Amino acid sequence: MTRTFTPDRIEKFERLLEAERTEAKARLAEHLEGIDEVRVARSDAAADDEHDPEGPTMTQEWSQRTAVLADAEAEVADVERALSRLAQGTYGTCERCGKPITVARLEARPTATLCIDCARLVR
Repeated sequence: MTRTFTPDRIEKFERLLEAERTEAKARLAEHLEGIDEVRVARSDAAADDEHDPEGPTMTQEWSQRTAVLADAEAEVADVERALSRLAQGTYGTCERCGKPITVARLEARPTATLCIDCARLVR
């Protein structure tokens, strides 16, 4: 069963998702900049990576930043997939059971792919 939204509701979710995409891409750019800073710091041969008592090692910093970067990349991809589902007319349909995802859930989590019942099952 596919969900059919009115043109007004489609426009509303399109605006919401476009705003999410803009914010997600800004966060991604910020994290990429942070990764570049760590990359430069790690390439400094004078940096004592393992013996800095003042803070985390460069390796630890790199690991944390790459994890955050992966999350930001996934967030952008989730928004892109949601926009694609909206264009295809399948937005708001649970990918697991095929039932409609409530509007309230989509308003709270515009990239949701599962209805609340299915989301509870996969936790």
